[in-house]
Amino acid sequence: MTEPLHPAAPHHLPSFIVGPADTDYLMIGIGIFLILAVLGVGNLYLHLHSLPERMAHKSKKLQFEIVAVLCLLSLFTHNHLYWVIGLFLALIDLPDFLTPLRRIAGSVDKLAGVPPAPEESDIASAGAAQAVAAQEEDTATVRTVKSEVQGHA
Repeated sequence: MTEPLHPAAPHHLPSFIVGPADTDYLMIGIGIFLILAVLGVGNLYLHLHSLPERMAHKSKKLQFEIVAVLCLLSLFTHNHLYWVIGLFLALIDLPDFLTPLRRIAGSVDKLAGVPPAPEESDIASAGAAQAVAAQEEDTATVRTVKSEVQGHA
């Protein structure tokens, strides 16, 4: 049953005005658009925010970690100075000071007659080799003890 329009109401209503029992498709469409727009802008913001970190990913590990921490600080504190510092640090290629200093120290050790210190990777592989040798020795000891026990029985 259709209600008659009020005499002061216009006789031709726009299409976005719906009746009391009808579904408002314009509101549903705008709601979906708003949700997608918020997610899109948030994704763009996070993508832009991680730009220095992605730029520093190709650099040295320490520089990458410093840039990542600065980006996180800037994200959680909303202090954009950290982001700018992280961006500049990601753009600058820091010189390698440790390699020449290690070479100088190695040369001084050779001149002094001190045997060279083993590398970290050599220490790790030597430690693994010692652990395997100790395990084999323990296994051989257990076999010897078992054979002695069986021989006494």
